[in-house]
Formats: sequence, structure tokens, C-alpha cells
Amino acid sequence: MPDSVSSPPASPQAASASLNRNSRELTRGWQKGVTAFYYGLGMSDADFDRPQIGVGTPLLDGNLCNLHAHQLAGWVREGCEEAGLLAFAFGTPAVSDNITQGHAGGRASLPSRNAIANAAEMVCSAHRYDGLVGLHCCDKNGPGFAMALARLNDHGLIVSGGSILPGNHCGRDTTILDVYDCQAKAQQGSMSQEDADAVIRTACPGAGGCGINASFNTWAVACEAMGLSVPYSASNPAVGPEKEAECKAVGAVMANLLRLDLRPRDILTKAALENGMRSLCASGGSTNGVLHLLALAAEAGVDFTLTDIQRICRETPVLAAFAPRGAGTMLDLHKLGGTPVLLKHMLNCGLLDGECVTVTGRTLAENHAEIALPPVGPEEFLRPPEAPLNAAADLQICFGNLAPGGVVFKVSSLKEPRFRGRALVFEEAKAVADAAAAGRVTPGTVVVLRGLGPIAAGMPEVLVASAALSTPELDGKVAFLSDTRVSGVSHGAIGVHCAPEAAAGGPIGLVEDGDEIAFDLTAGTLTWAVSEEEAARRRAALPPRAITHDRRYLAEFAATVSGADRGCVGKALTF
Repeated sequence: MPDSVSSPPASPQAASASLNRNSRELTRGWQKGVTAFYYGLGMSDADFDRPQIGVGTPLLDGNLCNLHAHQLAGWVREGCEEAGLLAFAFGTPAVSDNITQGHAGGRASLPSRNAIANAAEMVCSAHRYDGLVGLHCCDKNGPGFAMALARLNDHGLIVSGGSILPGNHCGRDTTILDVYDCQAKAQQGSMSQEDADAVIRTACPGAGGCGINASFNTWAVACEAMGLSVPYSASNPAVGPEKEAECKAVGAVMANLLRLDLRPRDILTKAALENGMRSLCASGGSTNGVLHLLALAAEAGVDFTLTDIQRICRETPVLAAFAPRGAGTMLDLHKLGGTPVLLKHMLNCGLLDGECVTVTGRTLAENHAEIALPPVGPEEFLRPPEAPLNAAADLQICFGNLAPGGVVFKVSSLKEPRFRGRALVFEEAKAVADAAAAGRVTPGTVVVLRGLGPIAAGMPEVLVASAALSTPELDGKVAFLSDTRVSGVSHGAIGVHCAPEAAAGGPIGLVEDGDEIAFDLTAGTLTWAVSEEEAARRRAALPPRAITHDRRYLAEFAATVSGADRGCVGKALTF
């Protein structure tokens, strides 16, 4: 990995001079007795002048994505020590987006993002840490730590935990996408259950996040594009010498941020957020990235909305053949030269603002000035702007009488930008899968799955539903519309984050079987062919529905959460 940061200081003293702006309130503060705890940690008097860094560590040994988080935190701590800083790992909640799919546990996924943000803000502010390094190991880790950085506005950055290596089935590389697609094929009878199960056994060979450009890598790439991660962080594999070297170099980056007094809100400008969104579009990324960018904008106090995102999606072509749009993985990008190759290509195409400052202390353009590009062409991993995989992003934003607050469409399998069909309404994800298996879902259907938004259900991912619609008979021939989320693994014609959600009185709660629904991605419209009078009649006839939760964390999340069009951040409370 080329040197992308300033050299570390010559000595611990060089790093620490007046840089422990927060922690000295404790180490040199009026309440001297607290230092007894520091002596107990083995610290010396000289250590009391060294900056202290919190290393946010999402602990979940029961999930491959997070399995190596302890090791990553240890390497970061070593690097901080070498740079004259003190680093202390602390644990945060973590929820596996894969393991919790298809059952009630999935309702914890999005709340876990906000819980990570709360935990990191709590620990770092309470212990007066001078900076935060957040480890992004699974889908909601990185967004949660980024939200905490924006809230705290103390020096820090995001480190991607890196992607899992590919599995292998009959001599062919496999990923988590193959796992879900094969199960859907087996359910539909186009693949034997024995073969589908064989894919499951070998697809996930070790530690690391999902290797395709699903939710995990969408955010990792966006963090590099926004300047919140160092170059190569997203593409360095979870297993290998590159990730170890990257983590150990973090101390030098943090020392430099402290010297420059460069803070997250200096980096997270509107232009930087637009860079993050453009990276999502050009790489064919996940709808979840939209939700997280909106949340980060809200936490950073930046005016960045779905209207801005709509414009960016219309302007940005798909230039990278990542799965699920193509067949490429993050390991493929790593072999080509890493994330900087993608970002340099985007810079060359005029898609990124190169003047944005990054955590290296340099601008995005300066970070990538010396990057050499591999071949770019119609058949290559990176496509030229005149021959893209798609002329506009696979992801588009629509507004209309069914989604006044907006809906996020991902339509990689749709040949035309328009769709019209008849609604088939469901309240549970498994019911969609069952209906598809029974042949009730036919071409021309708009599957409506509702009552699963942030207030009603914590906004779980419903991959079990979207995957059931990805068979050859249905892929691109039906549409899916919901007030909840789908996994970044999903592909098809999918509209999610419908706002307002049904539980908040959104029109999606009034749809009935047989209603005509149409969307036009070019015009940015979503139309429900029901008159205002009929909608009012249905609303008046709708019995009151109390929202209750059998989990305290869900009740607390629902009580404060904003809508999907605001990123589902917590609302400020006054008493």
C-alpha cells in the first residue's frame, strides 16, 4: 500500500504536546484522585500528557464479519502506541444482518446502528477521549461510528474490517449472493436442494464482511470517497498483511489529525456527502447507503436530502461491475489496485469533488494523484463513461401520492425505467416467499410489503422476500414496494424506505389487492391509481392500530426515531 499519510512523529512527546485537549481534563484535572485508575492501568506521569484514543470495537464472535474485531483493535492500539498516543478499545453492540434475516431478530439491525452511535458517543465523551477510531466490520458498525464522529466532532476516522475471501463450489468462486440466490432457485425447482446446500457449506470461509458491493462494502467505499477513511481501507481484505499494516498505520493518521486539529465536521461537508453518494451510484451499491448518508448528514448538521440524492442518481452512471449488478467482488478490485483505482477513475470522469479534505490531511485529489489505472473498457471491471453498465444509477428516488416523503428504488434487473402493475399486499416477509413459491406472484405484479417501517418494526431487512422474486420467471418482471429495507445482496425491481411508513399514517397502509401502481424512474414519480376521495374513505374505515413492542430496545427506538427520509436518526427530546 503506497504511503498515504504523513510520517509518524519522532517521539511520543512530539505527538502529545498540547494535543490531549479532552483527556487532560482528567489526567491533569482538578479531581486528581481519578488518576489512581490510570496508574492501575500501568500509566506513568508522562503518559498523562499523551492523547487518548477510543477504539470502537463491535464485539460479536458469533458473526464472521466481526470475528476479527479484537485483532483489528489490537493492531490499531499498537500503531497508536508507536505514534505516541494511548489507545483503549471499548466494545459496542453488534448485530449480524445475515444471521438475523427472516425472523424477529432482524428488527434489531437498524436499531443497532443507532445503539452503536449512542455507545460510542457515550464512552468517548464520558472518558474524554481525544479521538475515535471506529471499526466497520458489519453493515451497521461503520455508519454507527460515523454518526458518533459527527456528533462528537472529535478527531477520528473509520477503518473497514475488510471483506471475507470468496468461497468455492465446484471450482467456482462463491459469495453470500450465491447462497441466497441458490436457495431461491431450489425453492422454485430450478436447482436441486442438494446443490444449493453445498453452496451454503463453502461460501463463507473465514472472517470478514460480505465480499460483494452490498451494504457493508457500499459504506466502506463511501467512507473513502467522503474522506472519512484512509485510501485502500475498503479494498484491503480482512485476512492478509495489508489489513494489519493499515491498522498499525492508523496511529500516524490520528496523530496527524490531532496536530492539524482536523475534525469530522471539517471533512463531512455537503460536497463530501455528495462524493459518498456518487461512489454508491458508480459502484452499484446498496439502498442502505442512502439511509446512512441521510443519517450522517443529519448528525453533522448538513443540508443533504433525498432531493439531492435524486439529482446525483440521475447524473451518475454505473462504472464498476460489482455484484449484485455484475459479477465482481471487492477482492477483484483489490487485485486491480484497490479502492483508489475506482475513485481515481471517478475523479478522471469528473464525478467526484477532488478538493474535499480527507483524514490524511490531504485533499481527495492529492490522495489519488499518483494512482495508475488498470485497463478501462466495455468488457473490463471498470467501464468508461461512454460505455457504462447503466447510463444512470441503478438506484433512483421517486416521490408521489403513495410516497410523499420519497421511496428509494434499486432496479438493476429492470430493462425499462417504467413499470405498471397490480398490487398484491402482504404484512410479513415470509408470506411473500410462500406466495412466490405457490405461483401466486406473476409477472406484472407489484408486491407491497408494509407495516415493517422503523416505528412499526425497527425497519428490518426482508431479503427472504426480495430473494423469492429473483428467479428467472420473476426477476425484472415484478416490482417490490415496502416501507422497510432490503439487503444490499438484493437485486430486482425494488422500492424501499417508503415514507411515511404505514404505522405513521403513510398511504402505503391503505393499498388494497388489485390497486394499480406505477413508477417512472426518469420522471421520479410513483403513482397510486386511487382518488383522494377513495383514499380518505379507506383511511376513515381503517381501525386504530396500536403499536406495541415486546422488546424494550424496539420500544425506545420507535419512540424517538425519525422517518426513513431523514435517515432514521433519533429525534431530539425536550422535557
